[in-house]
Amino acid sequence: MTEPVPVDLIHLEDADGNRCVVRVTGRFQPGVLTGHDILRADVLATASHVDARLDVHLLQQDLDAWQRELSGLAPGGAAGIGGDRGLRLDLLVHEEGRLSVSIHDPDRLTTVLGIRPEGDWIDVHRQRLEQVRRAWPSEVVETSPMAYEWSPDRRR
Repeated sequence: MTEPVPVDLIHLEDADGNRCVVRVTGRFQPGVLTGHDILRADVLATASHVDARLDVHLLQQDLDAWQRELSGLAPGGAAGIGGDRGLRLDLLVHEEGRLSVSIHDPDRLTTVLGIRPEGDWIDVHRQRLEQVRRAWPSEVVETSPMAYEWSPDRRR
């Protein structure tokens, strides 16, 4: 089976050229139980003060948390992805619709981008999440702590 084409989980940009993209590129260790469901992604950040490409690994729990946070996102609220094991990306929604996008990679970069996305970007990002889940569904089950097996629904 061929690997799916990359999918943008997050794609935020504005007319001023500010941009933040989280592009899922594939599985971390396809065919290896402990790494199969971990997804590789590139974080691309562009603004007048930064042009960066960073790596992040996303767990299924990261996608679940992103889904929950998107569902309740409103002005004054925040959502994020990543975590304490490396790169963290946080979105803060301001009252006037502008976003502060904070990117913190403890080894390489900490920056904040101001982006004014257009349209119903939250709904678009829910759809993006579903595209990622369709392209790389969870195929590993943790049967007990640190014990894994293939899901009966696994695509072969």
